[in-house]
Amino acid sequence: MPVVVTGAPGWLGTRLVEELDRTDQATRCLVLEGEDTAPLDPFDVEFHTGDVRDPDSLEGLFDGDVQTVFHCAGLVHSPDLFGADLFYDVNTHGTEHMLAAASDAGAEHFVFVSSNAAQGFNDSPSTLMTEEMPCRPESDYGLSKYRAEQAVRRYGEETGLDYTIVRPCWYYGPRQPARMNRLMRMIQSGNPLVFGNGRNLRSMTYVPKLVEALLTIQDRRDIAAGETYWIADRQPYTTDYIYHTIADCLGADTLRPIYIPTPVSRVMEIVDVTLGNLGMYEQNVHVAGEMSRHIACDPSKAMDELDWEPPTDLYSGIEESVEWARQQGHL
Repeated sequence: MPVVVTGAPGWLGTRLVEELDRTDQATRCLVLEGEDTAPLDPFDVEFHTGDVRDPDSLEGLFDGDVQTVFHCAGLVHSPDLFGADLFYDVNTHGTEHMLAAASDAGAEHFVFVSSNAAQGFNDSPSTLMTEEMPCRPESDYGLSKYRAEQAVRRYGEETGLDYTIVRPCWYYGPRQPARMNRLMRMIQSGNPLVFGNGRNLRSMTYVPKLVEALLTIQDRRDIAAGETYWIADRQPYTTDYIYHTIADCLGADTLRPIYIPTPVSRVMEIVDVTLGNLGMYEQNVHVAGEMSRHIACDPSKAMDELDWEPPTDLYSGIEESVEWARQQGHL
């Protein structure tokens, strides 16, 4: 019985396919037409060309008694200034299309990779976000993921499709995208921008451990069905700690961040929301608006119910990221 994966050859999807290949699970990947699938060449993978935005293109994706669907595909940053609607087209409606096709084909377990943005920000740094807290997404990206979560739960209730939702945070690990390479180069230069005072808390998610959690969820469907899990390192870190850890792994001699006052970040947040109301999105404005916020979660539920162990520190994972980036010529 094949496992269906979306989001490969992306950062998370490729690592997931690699681990599925190690366990000899037949894997079928949904890929966009013309997409470079070279990162998946080392693995035994079947490709289905299609787009989550086009339900007709999903026909045949779930043939062969599919048991588990790992829906990892998602749009984090819109490439189009006037593309705020793309978040909903890909993240919300795309998930709805996947759910309908999977349910119609009799797939058994739908594992949805959501985001910290679906829940929003912390009310206080002393109170970490947990799964039972109310969701208050504050961006089009976050709202699109929250609506996708609602769709997953609705399909579960209406059709009996088993589901599990995971909420990762800021990713780190090998195969990082261009935005993480840029951040590392800024830190390597010695004067990266920090919005706020650098003491805000951020939870981080090591991609290989996220994949481990996904595979555990697959194996322990009897426990994980109908549940939502935060997946992140055991404790959140301050932005200053994250930047200094990256600097240490880079071997950067001097780190003198340029601190942008918090009110500037709040203005950027207002601008980001205003642009969203106009159907627009600008990545730098969005990042500047959220970088001073506390976005910190408690992964205890996943640890307790899934017997899953998160990383306890950033260093080794960031070190792997730096080594990978250097091998690829990004640093």
